[in-house]
Amino acid sequence: MSTLLLRLAGPLQAWGSENSRFAERQTRQEPTKSAVIGLIAAAQGRRRCDPVEDLLRLQFGVRIDQPGVVIRDFHTAHNAKGESMPLTNRYYLCDAIFIAGLSAGRGLLEGLADALTHPVFPLFLGRRSCVPSGKLVQGIVDEDLGAALRNHPWQAASWYQQKLRRQGRSVELELLRDRLSDEDQPDIVETVRDLPLSFSPNRRDYGWRDVVHEERVRFDDAAPALLDHDPFSAFPGA
Repeated sequence: MSTLLLRLAGPLQAWGSENSRFAERQTRQEPTKSAVIGLIAAAQGRRRCDPVEDLLRLQFGVRIDQPGVVIRDFHTAHNAKGESMPLTNRYYLCDAIFIAGLSAGRGLLEGLADALTHPVFPLFLGRRSCVPSGKLVQGIVDEDLGAALRNHPWQAASWYQQKLRRQGRSVELELLRDRLSDEDQPDIVETVRDLPLSFSPNRRDYGWRDVVHEERVRFDDAAPALLDHDPFSAFPGA
C-alpha cells in the first residue's frame, strides 16, 4: 500500500457538508473526501455527469497543519435580467493548510499525481473562487495512510510555526481518516454524509462514511518549513 500526499493551501478554502445549502453555505474545519475526489476528477478531465465509483475506493485521510480562521462573506447577486437573487452567507477558511493522503496501489497513485500536476480543468479548494497555492502534490510514499500522515514534515507557514514556538506551545496536529471496513470500533468515530455517488447537477447524491479521529500528531522540535515566497530574496543585501 502506498500513499499520495497533497498539500491543500490557499488564501481561502471552503469544504461544504450536508448542512451547507441554499442561503447558508457552511464550511467544515477540514477538507472533505467528496471535495478531494472532485479535485481529482477535475484534474482527470471528468465531467460532472461522469461516474466516480472507482475513486471511492481510495482511502482518505487529512492532517490539520494550520487550522486557519472562519470568515463570512455576505453575498449579493443579480441575474441576467437585473433582478436581485436571494441573499446568502458564505463561510470560508482563511490561511488554512492541510496535508491530505490518498492510499491505494502505487500505479494508480502515480496516474493521479500526474493528472493533478497537469490538470485538464482548473483546480479549486471546495469552491471555484478558492484556488490552491504552493506545491499541491507532495509525492508518493510506500507507507500506509496513517504512517504517511504522521511522518510527513509539518507544512504550516513559517510565520505560523514561529508564532507557536515563541509561545512555547507544543505542536499537536489533528488527524482524521476513513474507518477501515475490517477495523474494530475506534474510540472516536464521526459519521458524515461525504461519499460522492454523483456530482451531476441534476442529481447530486452523497452517501455516508465513518471518520476516525486518531491520536494527535506531535512535533516536538520540527524545523520551520521554508514554504513562503520571499520576493526580496532575489536582491543582494535584502
